[in-house]
Parts: sequence; C-alpha cells; structure tokens
Amino acid sequence: MRSYDEYCAVAKSLDLVGDRWTLLVVRELAQRGPSRYTDLRNGLPGIASNLLADRLRDLEAAGLLTREEAPPPVATTLFRLTPRGEELRPVLAALMRWGLPLMVEQKPEDAVRSHWLAGAVEQMVSDRRPSGKPVTLELRTGDEPIVIAARDGETRVSLGPASDPDAALVGPERPILGLLFGILDRPGAEGMGVALEGDPKVIDRFAAEAAAAA
Repeated sequence: MRSYDEYCAVAKSLDLVGDRWTLLVVRELAQRGPSRYTDLRNGLPGIASNLLADRLRDLEAAGLLTREEAPPPVATTLFRLTPRGEELRPVLAALMRWGLPLMVEQKPEDAVRSHWLAGAVEQMVSDRRPSGKPVTLELRTGDEPIVIAARDGETRVSLGPASDPDAALVGPERPILGLLFGILDRPGAEGMGVALEGDPKVIDRFAAEAAAAA
C-alpha cells in the first residue's frame, strides 16, 4: 500500500482507503452487512479476483474489516466491518449525496445493482406528509425491487418485493430516480419508459426536492 507521506489527516485517510475499489468494498459491507467473498464479487462487477483479495487483506491489516468463519449451514468465511470501519458510513453518505447530480448521465455499459440505488434513495427521500397514513412505494427496477415505506414521519428503504404496495414505478433506473428526486415530472418519466401502477399521490408523498438533487 503506497503512502502520500504527508502529516495530514486527509492524506493519512487516503493512505488506507484511497486505492481504487477500496471504498467500494467498504460500501458493499456497509450496505449489505457481513458478506461472503462471492457476495462481494457480485456487488463489485469488474474487479479482478486477485485485486479483491488484495483489498480485503489491506482493509483487514488496517483494522477496518474482520473475517470470521460462519457455522453450518453457511460454513463459509464472512467479512464484516469493524467499529473503525463502520465510522466510514458518514463518508460514504456524503460521497453519495455529492455524487447524485452525476447520476443524470448513465452509460449503456454502466453496471447496476439495486442496493446501490437503494442507498441513493435512502439519502434523498423523506416523508412529506408525516401525519398521513402509512404507505409503501415499490420501485421495480435494477436487479431486484426496492421498497420505500413511510410510517409516523419516518421512511424506510428495503430490498425485495412489497406484499401489497400502494403504488409501483416500473421501468429504467435513471428516469425512476429522476422522478423521485424531482428532476423529471411524470410525463417526462413516462416518456422515458416509466409506468406507474396504483395511487399517483404516493409519488408526491416521497418525492425529494429538485434543488437537493440537481
């Protein structure tokens, strides 16, 4: 692991997490919790197996993750963040919010995972009508559905289908996020292939302010 050789907190932090892929490994563990090596490979398309092994060793040596042997029926090695590694969550959240405007562009070759999108949604949306009845919105996009639920003024974002959502947005990732974040209106999103099922008022319940996203 190379060093900037600077007596500076930013430089010393980058000595540990500034290498290519390192923060994305931390992202996977922060978003998905304890993970198998194969889970990390799936969440990091494009990384070479030997490079992932190197990054895991570096993070373990830095005290940011640990590995443990899971008992049967899993019977495999699980990687998890240490308390020191967990302290990087606010850093990831800040990078996610800073990078959201960059998501207005999506290259055809860009990989997509729903848990990445869920992280962005979690950072942006809130319940605009906290006194309203509980509602759920399902986003059918990416590699698995994302569910946003509002209850008592709090929003929760989870992966997997909802049993009986009040509304669902179906279609490509970029216009769905654009609609949720206030960058696109409904006709604009529909023109880009998004279909709405259920109560359209649910969209307004969750939509973020456009100024916060663009």
